[in-house]
Parts: sequence; C-alpha cells; structure tokens
Amino acid sequence: MNRRHERLTQPLVREDGELRPTTWDHALNRAAQGIRSAVDGHGPESFGMFSCSKATNEMNFFAQKFIRLAVGSNNIDSCNRT
Repeated sequence: MNRRHERLTQPLVREDGELRPTTWDHALNRAAQGIRSAVDGHGPESFGMFSCSKATNEMNFFAQKFIRLAVGSNNIDSCNRT
C-alpha cells in the first residue's frame, strides 16, 4: 500500500491540544526549550537519549556527544549490544 500522501511534509506543534503546522525554526526552538526546561527543572540526569544501532557510527557519536556535552547527562543507550 502506498502511503506517500500520509507523510508529514512540515513540522507540527501542539497548541491547545491541537497539532498545527509551523516552521522548522519554531519547531526546533520548541524542542530545545522543552529539553532545557526538563534539565533546568529536574537536573541533567533527568534527560536521556536512545540511539539506534541502524544509524551510522557518526550519528551515534554525535548523539553521545550531544547528551554528554550539551545536556550534561550520561544517560544514553542503544540496541547495539542485542
């Protein structure tokens, strides 16, 4: 079954319980604010990341650098060992 017509073509944000289209800048800023809010409110160890074994080594390296340096957490895992 071809579901191309169901694919998202732009980012969505939830406002007042409804999803609405927005710009990439606005969506990424909202995501960054959410991460910062969690870290500020509960500490860096309250945030974690899961990285995929199907991603490239470079992407997995970037993920662990991001979580450790930008967020300040060592909570990163992946399914590489399974």
